[in-house]
Amino acid sequence: MKLGVFTPLFNNLSFEEMIDTVSKAGLEAVEIGTGGSPGNAHLDIDKLLASSDARKEYLAKLADKGLTISALSCHNNPISPLKETAQEADELVQKTIKLASLMNVSVVNGFSGISGGNSTDTQVNWPILPWPIEYDDNYNYQWEKKLIPYWKNINTIAESAGVKIGIELHGGFLCHTPYTMLKLREATGKAIGCNLDPSHLWWQGIDPVAAVKILGEADAIHHFHAKDTYLDQDNINMHGLTDMQPYGNVKTRAWTFRSVGCGHDLNVWSDIISALRIYGYDYVLSIEHEDPIMSTEEGLNRAITNLKSIMIKEQPAEMWWV
Repeated sequence: MKLGVFTPLFNNLSFEEMIDTVSKAGLEAVEIGTGGSPGNAHLDIDKLLASSDARKEYLAKLADKGLTISALSCHNNPISPLKETAQEADELVQKTIKLASLMNVSVVNGFSGISGGNSTDTQVNWPILPWPIEYDDNYNYQWEKKLIPYWKNINTIAESAGVKIGIELHGGFLCHTPYTMLKLREATGKAIGCNLDPSHLWWQGIDPVAAVKILGEADAIHHFHAKDTYLDQDNINMHGLTDMQPYGNVKTRAWTFRSVGCGHDLNVWSDIISALRIYGYDYVLSIEHEDPIMSTEEGLNRAITNLKSIMIKEQPAEMWWV
């Protein structure tokens, strides 16, 4: 395994400043945004698509710092009920797949997206209950008419490009659980898998180790985000897990994103890392810093220190004892 970082936390830095900072932190990989939610502070996708020399120069700068790209990320909503939003997101997904292929980057990360509940909706609709039955009707429309057709086409494009898709299981989007991930994969193709982020599983009541086993057994883990979540049971009793308070209301929120080891202890994280190894994931642990009570530097360094103490870098030795 290698340790890396998702770079939007350094969007205030130039590309050169960012890779210098990452290299000095002792990391080996970067996950870089091409647009959408992560932004494109460190990559001009049109420039790189247009010029092989620009791509070579970009990769050479990374190599000079001892870095590789674990994934290109274009988190957005390609099935939005807003036509312009969906079109812009789809164009970015397809451009990102093409660029990843040209730069020998194996994974493109993003969200599954979420549509309206019917053909006339003008805003997104996230059904999480089968009753009242209107929610069930919405759910079926979204999957059958929007989600599956879109990602089936992207699967074809990604397979042709030799690229895997890592869909982040994030609440608010149609793929947010191991079940919905496998349902989409079964209906679309093997290029579609997940960018597994334990932080989004914990607040849904899902054990990340169990999720690794489920998804790993299906060879559906294409990338991994290292981010923690603190669950505040007193606040859960008040607000439930579908807490609509702003993320900045840390004192009263039911759950809050934290740096690795600040929501769950390192024994829990060690179990996750071990499960990843057992079920075939031996790629990058990409740190995502979204801790509201720590600075960027402190939160990142805490995650690096904690993960380095438990990650498995080498291949297992021969079992001489059996």
